[in-house]
Amino acid sequence: MTTVTRTAGGDAHIRTPQPRGGLGRSIRDSLVVAKRNLIRMIRIPEVVIFGLIQPIMFVVLFTYVFGGSINIPGAPAGNAQAYREFLMAGIFAQTVTFATAGAGAGIADDMHKGLIDRFRSLPMSRGAVLTGRTLADLVQTALTLVVLAVVALLIGWRAHENIAGVLSGFALLLLLGYAFSWIGALIGLSVRTPEAATSGGLIWLFPLTFISNAFVPVDGMPTFLQHVAEWNPFSATVAAARELFGNTIGGAPKSVTGAWPMEHPVLASVIWSVLIIAFFRTLAVRKYRSATA
Repeated sequence: MTTVTRTAGGDAHIRTPQPRGGLGRSIRDSLVVAKRNLIRMIRIPEVVIFGLIQPIMFVVLFTYVFGGSINIPGAPAGNAQAYREFLMAGIFAQTVTFATAGAGAGIADDMHKGLIDRFRSLPMSRGAVLTGRTLADLVQTALTLVVLAVVALLIGWRAHENIAGVLSGFALLLLLGYAFSWIGALIGLSVRTPEAATSGGLIWLFPLTFISNAFVPVDGMPTFLQHVAEWNPFSATVAAARELFGNTIGGAPKSVTGAWPMEHPVLASVIWSVLIIAFFRTLAVRKYRSATA
């Protein structure tokens, strides 16, 4: 509320409201920006629809084209059901990480159109613009996971743990997706066009997701790639999701190299995601401040 004060000489001065500081202000501003981006997504539903097509295609292709030819350690050779249960955690994880490209492109588009400059002119927390965007992307990713889980159930995937374990598995997947969205935010702030952000957001994701335990067992890889795959943050979340979904096979070794993240995948997944958020959020907010200074 605007107030009017008077000096000793009787002159009136208008005092404009000052924004609240601290954590409360940052949370409020982040939620406002998140709401703006969610409304935008609702008004452009084709973005969400097209975002669903790729993971559904991966599910169908890997299940019915490769499923009968990939052997899972501890399962009978050619067991298609075993491969479905092995595959789905990897597809879920790939879906949440590929949202990185969309996050980067969205921020790059806002930069290109000057929207970021308009946000900067407002009395709001600097980090709220990026936090709000990543939160909105997290909501979209969660909706995508729900649809993808339904598709997985239709093709025969089943979880064998209680509801708490299943929800914990999806929570870890969303945490990884949120962590990677900060990488996308940094990329979006570092390039000049949304097209460059999309390319930059995907080019490193393909080796990250394929040199992992997501789609094939690690024991069939060359030795040096086995070490890379089992220390991959993406692999830790995939292994954690399989464990929490009950999609592991009893008696099969957790790791072929003795890597700590594979022996303790749930804890490793949380640690990796928190470290990624802390590191890349710091870089992204710093880049945002310098880009709009």
